[in-house]
Amino acid sequence: MIIEKWQKIASKYLVREKWATLRVDEVELPGGIVKDDYFVLEYPNWAAAVALTEEGKVIMVRQYRHAADIISLEVPGGVIDGDEGPEAGVKRELLEETGYTFKTCKLVAELYPNPATSNNKTFTYVLTGGVKTHEQHLDEHEILNVEEYSIDEVKQLLKENQIAQCIHVSALHYGLAELEKMGL
Repeated sequence: MIIEKWQKIASKYLVREKWATLRVDEVELPGGIVKDDYFVLEYPNWAAAVALTEEGKVIMVRQYRHAADIISLEVPGGVIDGDEGPEAGVKRELLEETGYTFKTCKLVAELYPNPATSNNKTFTYVLTGGVKTHEQHLDEHEILNVEEYSIDEVKQLLKENQIAQCIHVSALHYGLAELEKMGL
């Protein structure tokens, strides 16, 4: 079976906000079936960081996530601002959330968090040689704790399902594989 793209017939925006936009598309599927209510969330692109300190500790953040009503252990990261590139975005997010700057920064994955309903990408980076150079500079709605773990502790957290966000689990999968290739 050949998989074909759907053809967009029309689009209408229902919500246009800073952090999310909701549109409804009318699409024609292969074979001529028309679906007139396909909802798409338009988000900005995101950056995620698997970041190691100079001492070889993985930097993680713990914060409350209201939509899921959970306190979540995550890799640092966030929204890539406007015309900012993904690498600049991940470095800015790390500095804001953790106060760390890094010697190296390498893109290891570009992933779609949920391509069935949203159109954005997450860019995953591995950063090494982190040094605390600044205090946190959090957005008004951010309240988070910075925590450090050994690579083995992070692997154990993954085995025990203690990291609940798919984006962050994916970032750690690619990041830990890259760190292993680097001999870390």
